[in-house]
Formats: sequence, structure tokens, C-alpha cells
Amino acid sequence: MTVENTLELEHLEHPDHDVVVAGGGPVGLMLACELRLGGARVAVLERRTDIDPTLKAGGINQTTAEALYRRGLLPRAAEAQERRLAEYREALAALGGGRLTVPPKFAGHFAGIPLSAELLDAADPAFDGAGPAGEVGAVLQQDVERILGERAEELGVDVRRGVELTGFDAGADAVEAYTSAGRLRTGWLVGCDGGRSLVRKHAGFAFPGTDPEITGRQAVAEMTGTEGLRYGWNRTEHGTYAFGPMPGRFLTVEFDGPPADREAPVTREELEESLRRVSGADVRIQAVHSATRFTDNARQADRYRAGRVLLAGDAAHVHSPFGGQGLNLGIGDAMNLGWKLAAVVRGEAPDALLDTYTAERHPLGAWVLRWTRAQIALMRTDPHAGALREIVAELMETVTATTFLVKKISGVWHRYDLPGPGHPLTGRSAPDLALADGTRLADHLHGGRGLLLDLAGDAAVTDPARGYAARVDTRTVPAASPEETAALLVRPDGVVAWATDEPADAKGLEEALSTWFGAAA
Repeated sequence: MTVENTLELEHLEHPDHDVVVAGGGPVGLMLACELRLGGARVAVLERRTDIDPTLKAGGINQTTAEALYRRGLLPRAAEAQERRLAEYREALAALGGGRLTVPPKFAGHFAGIPLSAELLDAADPAFDGAGPAGEVGAVLQQDVERILGERAEELGVDVRRGVELTGFDAGADAVEAYTSAGRLRTGWLVGCDGGRSLVRKHAGFAFPGTDPEITGRQAVAEMTGTEGLRYGWNRTEHGTYAFGPMPGRFLTVEFDGPPADREAPVTREELEESLRRVSGADVRIQAVHSATRFTDNARQADRYRAGRVLLAGDAAHVHSPFGGQGLNLGIGDAMNLGWKLAAVVRGEAPDALLDTYTAERHPLGAWVLRWTRAQIALMRTDPHAGALREIVAELMETVTATTFLVKKISGVWHRYDLPGPGHPLTGRSAPDLALADGTRLADHLHGGRGLLLDLAGDAAVTDPARGYAARVDTRTVPAASPEETAALLVRPDGVVAWATDEPADAKGLEEALSTWFGAAA
């Protein structure tokens, strides 16, 4: 045990927690915050004593920005974004500008083929209703983890750094967890412990998928000879490399199979040799500030729950980082699971509610695996892949294709297949409606509770929710501008569970309330 994380062994052996979360990265912390908002007593076990500074995800998509927004954390994310952009501008100024410039509004890439923001149809209905969340995206993974760590502390989450889960025994009524600092008895255990998850392996989850065929390397380094590198994404006969947008940042992809030793340190020599091989440039690396190695191993747990043990984030699904889906997919898992598990812990919902976690999130995880595999296929160096890549690149020069791909990358296309009357909003992320009282819909979700928003002032809509006052906030307020929707029920994760366009039409509302919030009081 470290000095700053000294824990009384007696306390560890006699805990009083409803949920133990293994892993204190962004996904584990997000889940812990959601559980705490829902009234659960939760402990987070994280073997690291501080945030991992290794180069990781460089941005968040709209679904993650919405998650932070709905919990009142968007201003912190916006501040982190501005700080990052300021550092970038400062670095460019120190270099005298050169060939690197401040990038345009982020549009992303597919298999290293850039997506032009100028071809994006921003008027597409899928992009409607994002509100302020639509303006935040350039937030580093470390900043997301820092923000969530601060929030966890504010909520009173028991985060135990320097403590590692070493094993567990799961029974019908509880889980006995063994840690590097003693034992913990808990009602539920959630594995947010990464792609090599101990929780997943020990619980016996099947983890089918495809084996890796690449070795990828990403780094920020001090280099000479960069005049021979082309800015952005580049495919060569030896692989793919990317240079920028931050000065000194590069990535290489080689189709020579996975690394012999994933645990071996990434050396300066390894990075230099890879960049020289792929790019053909006479690059020399003097110093490495951050480096990581990755593959395209793509696997997904067959289910996300086994009794009192659940999985989220990379513990449930692994894939290559192309398209930036990993962090965002994990945050979505945490948002979906947190309020449901908290409701079960409080006794306000049956265990069956947890079955909807796998039902809703597993298809999205499977899609991400397909999405990343498709990109690997287009990045291969053989002539067949090259011919297909040329066709896809031509398609991506159209507004239709660019808009389609950006909708996928941003997550705005996500929709759950929920029961009830078929309304266009049901199962989708709630639009961030501006309301006549000066608030927005997201302002009413900070507490992690359900929301029944009555825009037409109809007692027929609000009356069925009277028995749910402890779980669902009811707000009767018109929209700031005319809306087709008369009322909508929003789950704590921001997903619309029920909606109607007809004033005084509450058909299906009682069923939606009981489905997602249990029996009325």
C-alpha cells in the first residue's frame, strides 16, 4: 500500500458497499458517479496511483459530450478543450507555423481517409438538438478521467487508488472480492478493468472475435527530418502513417502481425524504425514524450452480465482505435448501466432490468467491431484493398457519404429498440430542447433521475407520474419555440422512453414508467 492510499485492513475486510467497480479509468469513474447519483454505495479499485499519461484517445464524440452535459460537467470539458487548443496554438507559434496549421472543425477519418467538414450536411435532422454539447469534442482522455475523478470525489465515491483486484467468488447473494489490500464483500461487481480484464476471465465470459494482423504505434516525440513527412493520414506500400495535428505526434500501422511482446516498453529505436519503414522519410527521433503500441484484436464478450458480475468498457469489447470509438463506447456503457444497477440496488426495480443492459449495448459493441474491422480491410497494402480504397475515397468526396460517416462516428445515429408506441424519438438521445423558463432539457438531468417533460400543460400526462415522484422529476414548461412534441419521458441516461405529439395523449406512458422505473409508489 502506498503512503497516500493507506487503508485500514479491518475496514477492507468489513466493507459496506453495494457495488465494487474494478478499474478507475474514465469508464469505471463514470459508472461509479452514476451509481452514486442513484443512491448506491460504491467503491472503485484502481491499481494505478495516478492518471496514466500515455497517449490515448484525443477526443470525444457527441454522445460522450451529451453524457457530460447532462451531468453538469460540460463546462469543465469545454475548459479542457480550450486549454488543449491554446497549447496547440502556442506550440505552432514556437515552430513558426510551418506546414502545420490549426485544424478545421473536426470531421474525422475512415481508414485514414480524411472526412472534409466542408462536405458535411449540418442540416441533417440527425444533428438537431445537440445544444451546447455539439460544440465540445477536442478533449483528451486524460482530461475526461480527471473531470470524472473530481466529480467522483464531490459525490463521495470511495475511490481506492493503489489497490488492485486479485480475484473474487461470486455467490447468489453477494460477491467476495480479493484485493491487494484485503477482502471486500459487495452485492455486485463490475469489471471496468480493460481489455485483459481479470473480472471477465475469472467469471468465465466467452470472448469470441478475430485475431490481430497489425502492429500500430503512436507517439509524441522530438524529431528531425520531418520535412519528408506528409501532414495527415498517408497510405504507402509498407503501411499507413499519420503526422500531426499536434507537433511531434505521429502514428504508424504495419501489417506484420501483432507485436511479439505487448508488455515490452516502446523504445525510441522501435518508433524510429517503424516511421522510417512506413514513410520512407529520413526521420530521426531524439526524444520520446509519450508512446503506445496497439493491435486490431477485435473481440466482444458474449454477454455483459453473469449473475452478480457485469462488464463495461474494454472489459466487454476490444478493437483497434480507428474511428475513436473505444472511450465513447465505454462511457455509453456506464451511462446505460449505472442508473439501472442503482435502481436494482435500491430495490425499486427487478433484476430483469439489468438484462436490458446487454440487450441495448451489445449490438452497439458489435457494430463498433465491424466498423473497425472494415477500416483495417481498407488499410491493407495489397492491390485488392487498394482498389477498394480508391472507390471508397471517391464516395467520401460526396456530401451524402461524408454525412453518413460523420453520423456514425459522432454517435448521433444510436437508437435502442424500446417497447411502446412507435414515436420517432423513442429510443433516441433526447433533443436538448430550449425551454420558455430559460433552461434547457439537459439542465433537468443533472441529478441522474428520470424526467417527464410536459410541454403542453396537460394533467393527463402528469397524473400517471404522481406515483414516481421519488424517481422521476416532472416539469411542466412550454418550449421556447414551437415544437411538434407535446411531452416526453426521458430515462436517466438521456434516452427517450416515451413521447407523444398529441396534447392530452398519455397512451403508453404508464407502461413506460413501470418498465423503466418499477411499480408506482
